[in-house]
Amino acid sequence: MHRIIPAIMSGGSGTRLWPSSTDARPKQFHALMGNVPLIVETIARVSGEARGLSFASPIVLCNAMHADLAKQQLAKGGFSPSVVVLEPTGRNTAATAVVAAALGAELDPDALVLLLPADHIIRDRAAFLAALERAAPLAQDRIVTFGITPDRPATGYGYIERGAELADRVYEVARFHEKPDHDTARTYLSKPGFSWNSGMFLFSPRVMLDEFAVTTDIRDGALAALQRAERRGGEILLDATCFAATPSAPLDKAVMEKTRRAAVAPCEIGWADVGAWDEIWRLSEHNGDGNVKQGPVVALDAHNNLLRSDGPKICVAGVNDLVVVATGDVIVIVPRARAEEVKALREMAEKLE
Repeated sequence: MHRIIPAIMSGGSGTRLWPSSTDARPKQFHALMGNVPLIVETIARVSGEARGLSFASPIVLCNAMHADLAKQQLAKGGFSPSVVVLEPTGRNTAATAVVAAALGAELDPDALVLLLPADHIIRDRAAFLAALERAAPLAQDRIVTFGITPDRPATGYGYIERGAELADRVYEVARFHEKPDHDTARTYLSKPGFSWNSGMFLFSPRVMLDEFAVTTDIRDGALAALQRAERRGGEILLDATCFAATPSAPLDKAVMEKTRRAAVAPCEIGWADVGAWDEIWRLSEHNGDGNVKQGPVVALDAHNNLLRSDGPKICVAGVNDLVVVATGDVIVIVPRARAEEVKALREMAEKLE
């Protein structure tokens, strides 16, 4: 039985899902694809025992301003984290990985840590658990990331090129590739051995901390923030001065692209990183007109739209391929093909206030 400590990263802001996703309540705390907030779905996915895996109570790492929100949603979902780590400022995933590894070693040095973003969708839990089971033996000595088998030439994800097979469907990482343009992405799809980089990692705490020898400033800063943290009950408030001085970098750049101990487990698990409204439309169930509706919405002779309201009535006629999202004080209307520009709209709207 492989014992696994889930470490749930809940520091993202979800700016491309504005106006629903805000600084005070980012996307991981919303039920974007059903009735359950994404963070609760993520923890439910890695709870209990299955397929030779035993999941411990999770470590939850979130922005300090979301402490009450995280605890409320987890309690409502029936989950009790082993500890909630409060980050005084965002420092990206490398520093978060250091803290997760160090706390994992405190809780159970023989367990593996499973580092997961709180805002991903995985529709096939059984396939995900099977991938974890395949990866767990190698994760004793390697950092295993999970590669998603691509189904389209997506340009919003990094890609992983796999090398030699190390175990059943787990491979050496030959190379990480940055987010490509469309033509390059099509080239990747035409070749075997390329996966989307999911940003999920399974590792021994000892191995992760050892591999941060290539970026000791991140490791030392994050460990200092943890050592000087304020511990109160089940909360750990990282030291603000030490954490702010820690360099901000993604784990891929800080460690994974440099280590010789990277491995990838390709898998088909119904995965999606719900980053923008067009992705919500693509993943949702559509009515006969191709519309996705949530809240008080009326559509006449309208097709293939995402129509979502948290209060005001949305009434549309004769429009196609739009995103229309309304909250109490903001209405956003963009073509679905330009959904990525919601982030820019948010920045412009903030200047009006």
